[in-house]
Amino acid sequence: MDHLPASREDILRIYQGDARPWVIGYSGGKDSTAVTRLVFEALAALPPERRTKPVFVVSSDTLVETPLVVDLIRQTLDQMRHAARDQGLPIEVAEPVTPKVSETFWVNLIGKGYPAPTRQFRWCTERMKIDPVSEFITDKVAQYGEVVVVLGSRMQESASRAQVMKRHRIDGSRLARHAGLVNAYVFTPIDEWSADDVWEYLFSGPAPWGADHQALFDLYKGSNAGECPLVIDTSTPSCGNSRFGCWTCTVVQKDRAMDGLIESGHTWMVPLRDFRNLLFSTTDPQRKGEFRNARRRDGSVTVHLKADKAGGEVEEKHVLGPYRLEFRKQLLRQLLENQKLVNEHNPGSPYELITKPELEQIRIEWRLDPNEPDWEDSVPRIYREVFGSDLAWDLNDDFIFTGVEAALLDRLCADHQLPKELFMKLLELEMSFEGYARRSNLQRDLRALLTRDWSSEKAAIAAAGDRKRSQSYFELKEQQLQKRYADYGKVLGDAA
Repeated sequence: MDHLPASREDILRIYQGDARPWVIGYSGGKDSTAVTRLVFEALAALPPERRTKPVFVVSSDTLVETPLVVDLIRQTLDQMRHAARDQGLPIEVAEPVTPKVSETFWVNLIGKGYPAPTRQFRWCTERMKIDPVSEFITDKVAQYGEVVVVLGSRMQESASRAQVMKRHRIDGSRLARHAGLVNAYVFTPIDEWSADDVWEYLFSGPAPWGADHQALFDLYKGSNAGECPLVIDTSTPSCGNSRFGCWTCTVVQKDRAMDGLIESGHTWMVPLRDFRNLLFSTTDPQRKGEFRNARRRDGSVTVHLKADKAGGEVEEKHVLGPYRLEFRKQLLRQLLENQKLVNEHNPGSPYELITKPELEQIRIEWRLDPNEPDWEDSVPRIYREVFGSDLAWDLNDDFIFTGVEAALLDRLCADHQLPKELFMKLLELEMSFEGYARRSNLQRDLRALLTRDWSSEKAAIAAAGDRKRSQSYFELKEQQLQKRYADYGKVLGDAA
């Protein structure tokens, strides 16, 4: 390991060089484990009086991490916490940071109906990974003025990773500027190491917190995967083909890491793989219309026109909206059934695929859905049908209507040829202003509801296409007139 002495020297020199505290990004993979171990060993080698500043270890739990990885991370963090205390090291191991309940994967996908992430629409990374870690780092910056973020990034991982690391490096320094956070700097002690260097170091002896890294090695061996790095900004490459990360990841066509774990004996993960594959199937361009609403969440219907290369035939492309509520109900039921199956067959500790706060938030999102309000309050019913019991659901006076009223409205609106959803939203709007001394915003909100297109999906799409064609026609006429006026101006100028 030719790079080990230099890395140890860098750690000791930079740690003692100033008063800026460190934040180690620990993802549970081999690279972040190696960096954390290096720092532990370096601090242990220093006399107590020279351990002058704190080191924080932070990890990220998106709440949809691969269960085996979650178990290993939590076990290792607990070991680190006890070891730092027993050895008198200034290392504080934080609880894993998680996304806000309104920004979790399930609240966005099942609650709001966001379609499964794709390479073109990867809405998950910033909400679930970058924001929680950035908030942790920002808090430390506010407390100490500046911080150094220590990561296990290596240039040999990929050409894009090396390019990003070099671009932010400060000339003449081992530090780089953080791509998104002011007064935060990045230190990568093993950036010149190879994967073999990392494994050789990890197996050179036991970790300072008492582990031998065998469980980590077995996890890699079983999945044929590399770890998902701790993502700290948009320039950090997210998880790719065969990397440990979210078990729900649909950015890749096939989750080879999960397949490898199942083939190595973890057959209890089959329901998770099947559910991920179901989500991936909804990204098929030929099938999107089966699962998604014609309207977007703001109620609009979006149609784009694209002329062929010859400028003749115009192709109409309809931009679909969120998942339909009925499909979201199916997803929630299947997810809860999977949770039940996993905990019946998982030899380890019980695993929570979706948390109670997420279920509560999904109730609210469904109840207030802009296109398909769920007056039946379906979440508790679905949970009860799957588990045969109830949770201690929060009492919320926002649930002012029931399924009985929804059924009655179905009949009345059908008799009077009135869109049911419009009438439901009008009643909700009136109730939301109940008790207000001033109702100045009522007219504004009422106008917004009444100006939305509440016709059938087919009619709404056709109308949107007609509007787009009319708009394109007048834009073309305007361009022709502008060109004509420009030509006239040129002729008059030449005549003068």
